[in-house]
Amino acid sequence: MGDATSDADRAVKAKHRAMWALGDYPAVADQLIPALGPTLVEACGIDAGSRVLDVAAGTGNAAIPAALAGADVVASDLTPELLDAGRLIAGKLGAELEWREADAEALPFDDGAFDTVMSCVGVMFAPHHQAAADEMLRVCRPGGTIGLLNWTPEGFIGRMFATMKPYAPPPPPGAQPPPLWGDEDHVRALLGERVTSVEARRGTVRVDRFTTPEELRDYFKKNYGPTIAVYRNIADSPERVAALDRELAALVRDHASPAGDADGAGTAVDWEYLLVTARRR
Repeated sequence: MGDATSDADRAVKAKHRAMWALGDYPAVADQLIPALGPTLVEACGIDAGSRVLDVAAGTGNAAIPAALAGADVVASDLTPELLDAGRLIAGKLGAELEWREADAEALPFDDGAFDTVMSCVGVMFAPHHQAAADEMLRVCRPGGTIGLLNWTPEGFIGRMFATMKPYAPPPPPGAQPPPLWGDEDHVRALLGERVTSVEARRGTVRVDRFTTPEELRDYFKKNYGPTIAVYRNIADSPERVAALDRELAALVRDHASPAGDADGAGTAVDWEYLLVTARRR
């Protein structure tokens, strides 16, 4: 979007940046979905010497495994607080990579600069899907790999966003729902004729650290920026807070199966994602 970025768009990005700094997303990434980054890195075939860009990298759940595989990695994200957390994690693991504050819809990199451009449940939260897809394709070299792992609309996280929507402020004009990135037809349309060898498959990650639906819900209320923001929006209405509490607990219950611990207690929820890889034409 470059110099044409409007004041309104800058305001939207500032709100997004602030939202993802709420709570403790590094804990969410580390405690609930650590397997997703390595899954995407493996699907992209990343190896030593590859030039890799992780878009909307957060704390580097895909960028760090790529760096540990020997790739030359740049982790970019809109929220500097997440990059700071990622630097600490990478340091503890001995991973060397570059961390760069950047808007997924206006990436500060040259055309064709990377062999692999990927995003793990990150770029899906950029409000303008086509602009973000265009940028990912622009900075990927011809013959390079595009890799995307995103929550599906039908899966638990997609349903959670649908449940929260009536309680959230109206989205800005032109913004699209994040879980659309988990719809194969939508992603194929975003990438269009600029890619070949598109492969798409659905998978799940099991989250089984919570004993009750209410415990999982309250974890999101404490740690997950989008959920925190929605609850702040309705904070002056106890009735709406109570209603959303009930709806989110019911959603967990709908998706839950027994976690199967020794006492038969606990709740396991499988979160569905779509994994897409494609080759830049």
